[in-house]
Amino acid sequence: MFEIRIHGRGGQGVVTAAEMLSIAAFEEGKHSQAIPSFGSERMGAPVVAYVRIDDEPIELYEPVMSPDLLIIQDPTLFHAVDVFSGLASDGFVLINTSREVADLHIEDALQRLPEHHVATVAATELAMRHLGRSTPNTVLLGALTALTDIIHFSSVVKAINDKFSGDVAQRNVCAAQAAHDEAHAA
Repeated sequence: MFEIRIHGRGGQGVVTAAEMLSIAAFEEGKHSQAIPSFGSERMGAPVVAYVRIDDEPIELYEPVMSPDLLIIQDPTLFHAVDVFSGLASDGFVLINTSREVADLHIEDALQRLPEHHVATVAATELAMRHLGRSTPNTVLLGALTALTDIIHFSSVVKAINDKFSGDVAQRNVCAAQAAHDEAHAA
């Protein structure tokens, strides 16, 4: 089973990202689940969502405590929440930032990970350019397909088209493609 934890803030599309990731896995014939975790949070409050992907039926329903992949939609959370808690020693980390990983001061949390298991992408900037709004969720899903092979880019495109329609879907696909092309392994 491959487990994913997505950290972000209210209004960044964390729950929608989890749903689309689950749909993308389902498109590939895998079993998947998306689990949102939020209460009465307001716009900007920390939010987390979980995704599980497996070839077999999934019978777990609790939060993901030992993720294989972390998606960090807002790097300011590094100093507000222990986002790295439980991360597998061979796990992956995808960070929404235009900065270099060294500039984020999180080396201690990442030093045990294998080479090329950490990637950054300026998802907010790409979202602004392609979508006209600072919602990095679909952008990061495109980058995820460059970092791991857990799902394919074509499945992300299908999930985007299932969630959105028309011009909105097309702009999200373009943003995801740009992120896939621009993701930088650290």
